[in-house]
Amino acid sequence: MHQRPIIRVIIPAYNEQDSIGLVIDAIPSNVQEIIVASNNSTDGTVARARQHGATVVEESRPGYGYACLKGLAYVKALKEETDIIVFLDGDFSDYPEELEKLVHPILEENIDLVVGARDAALREKGSMTRPQIFGNWLATTLMRWFFNSKFTDLGPFRAIKYERLLELDMQDKTYGWTVEMQLKVLKKSMAYKEVPVRYRNRIGVSKVSGTLKGAIFAGVKILTWIFKYGFKK
Repeated sequence: MHQRPIIRVIIPAYNEQDSIGLVIDAIPSNVQEIIVASNNSTDGTVARARQHGATVVEESRPGYGYACLKGLAYVKALKEETDIIVFLDGDFSDYPEELEKLVHPILEENIDLVVGARDAALREKGSMTRPQIFGNWLATTLMRWFFNSKFTDLGPFRAIKYERLLELDMQDKTYGWTVEMQLKVLKKSMAYKEVPVRYRNRIGVSKVSGTLKGAIFAGVKILTWIFKYGFKK
C-alpha cells in the first residue's frame, strides 16, 4: 500500500438532493475521489453531486447493491490505482468526517474490513427504527452462532482494502449487500474490526426502514444470505 493511501469513496444515492452536498463536503480532503452512484434518481441528486465535486455514475436498475456495484465497476475501469474503498450513505445519517477512524485500522493494524458500528450511546434518538435495531441484533446474533463472528452491526459506513473487496466477488443487487460483504469476510478468514461511530437522523425518508415493504424485504434478504452461508461448506 502507498505511503499516502489512495482512498476512493462510493456513495449509493437515490433522490438525495437535499443531503448529498452536505455528505460530499464533510468527507476529509485526503480522499482521492468521491463517486456518487445515482440509483435512478429523479430529483437534483446528480447535479448537486457534480456541483460539489463528485464523480457521478448512473445506475437505472433500482437496488442498493446495484448502485454499489456500479460505483465499483467505475473504479475497476480506472487506470489509476486504488488502495481503500469507503462506502457510506448519501442521506447524511453517517458522519463522513469520521472516515479516518475507519481507515486507521487498515493502515496501522493491517485490517481488511472496518465496519462503523452505530453504537447506541452515540446514536441520535430516532435515527434507527425498532425494526432496524431488531434486525441488526438478529442478523449479528445468527452470525455469531454460525461463524463465531464478533460483528454487532451491519452499518453502511465501512472501509475495505480494494484488493480484498475484489476477492469477495460481491453479487447482491439490493438490500443484502452489507451482510454479504461481512459474511464473505468471515468465510474467507479475512481480518475485520468494528469501530464505534456516531449516527444521526437522516435527511428525507428512508427507502428501506421508512416503509413496511422495504423493511420486510431487507430482512428477508439478510436472513437468506446468513442461512445460505451458514449451511454452505
